[in-house]
Amino acid sequence: MSLSHAILGFLNYAPMTGYDLKKAFDTSVCHFWPADQAQIYRALRDLMRRGWATVEIVPQEDRPNRKVYHITDSGREELRRWLCTPTEPEDPRVPLLIKVFFAGQLADEEAVALLEAYEARLRARLEEYARIPQQAAQYAEAIQSPREVFFWALTLDYGVRLTRAAMEWTEEARRAIPNVRREK
Repeated sequence: MSLSHAILGFLNYAPMTGYDLKKAFDTSVCHFWPADQAQIYRALRDLMRRGWATVEIVPQEDRPNRKVYHITDSGREELRRWLCTPTEPEDPRVPLLIKVFFAGQLADEEAVALLEAYEARLRARLEEYARIPQQAAQYAEAIQSPREVFFWALTLDYGVRLTRAAMEWTEEARRAIPNVRREK
């Protein structure tokens, strides 16, 4: 996925500043597509270079001028083209699994600790997911589109289900480790 396309998606809802975009990422899609401020501004420059976005300078007293970014008609066309294009398969690399693959070299307690640490991160992720509906509520209210909110909720549901499945696998693996015989 392209960060630029995600930004086009947000700008399609409403014109935004770079700060607004960062806030939109952090309160909605960060559970599957995080972005930092520098990445957002680089992508905005690229969007403007391609003619997919424009910037409006809004003068302010006692503060620097605000830069409000708008999607262009060609930006909307590009967003639609991208949305209709089949998605490439996800990167299959999972750092935890390469460690698990070689964990036979660890003592049972070390292997269990590896899984417990991962499980703790998964629990923290579920807690983070629980806060997302409240954080995204302001955007839902602003755009007044139950259809958009439905699709937003689908992404959260995917993340929750994936995380719960990973937790279930981790719990089962952790319980099974003491039953595996070690070579002598």
